[in-house]
Amino acid sequence: MAANETIISPSLLSCDFSRLANELKALEEAGLKWAHLDVMDGMFVPNITFGPPVIKSMRKECNLFFDCHLMIEQPERYIQEFVDAGADLICVHAEATNHLERVVSAIADAGVKPAVSLNPATPLEEVRYLLPQLYMVLIMSVNPGFGGQKYIPFCTEKISELKQMINDSKAETLIQVDGGVTMDNCRELVEAGADVLVSGSAFFKFPPYAERHKKFIETCAGK
Repeated sequence: MAANETIISPSLLSCDFSRLANELKALEEAGLKWAHLDVMDGMFVPNITFGPPVIKSMRKECNLFFDCHLMIEQPERYIQEFVDAGADLICVHAEATNHLERVVSAIADAGVKPAVSLNPATPLEEVRYLLPQLYMVLIMSVNPGFGGQKYIPFCTEKISELKQMINDSKAETLIQVDGGVTMDNCRELVEAGADVLVSGSAFFKFPPYAERHKKFIETCAGK
């Protein structure tokens, strides 16, 4: 991967679950490095997806960087389970826990990369003082719970403001964007400051994956 190249993290919610092992292998063969795993509990968000046992099964099938996005209440209850399942990064929602710094520290202490996600209307101040501890901040650009939603326009300004906040703090925190990311807006998001883009249906519905990945990267780079 070239220096400063945008990372594409395909959301596995949009892949073919009947052939999950094949999908994971296909992503690796296509040159992808990350996979975005959306964990939903039916409480923090209205949908239910999968948990540590499925992730553990996935881990046996590939060497992708597992970007685990926990959309669950009180995620501190399950940090070790996700670490043991093979997560490389664990992202928790600021809105889902009462003691965010404690959870972030627990993730780092468990040996994986810590990240925090913010819902569209959640202010950036929630993470200001945590930036030096965070590998990544995830800006949700839709309200979480379902795939295929349209991008919320004000999130672009939020990405820019977060980038400035990171620069001011002299942190090296990555910015991830999840929700309504398409070929039409990915360049704008990167220009605003995004480093990692999560794409579900806009990625998986356009095979072959190697070509789709290449097109995303080129579009993000303005080619």
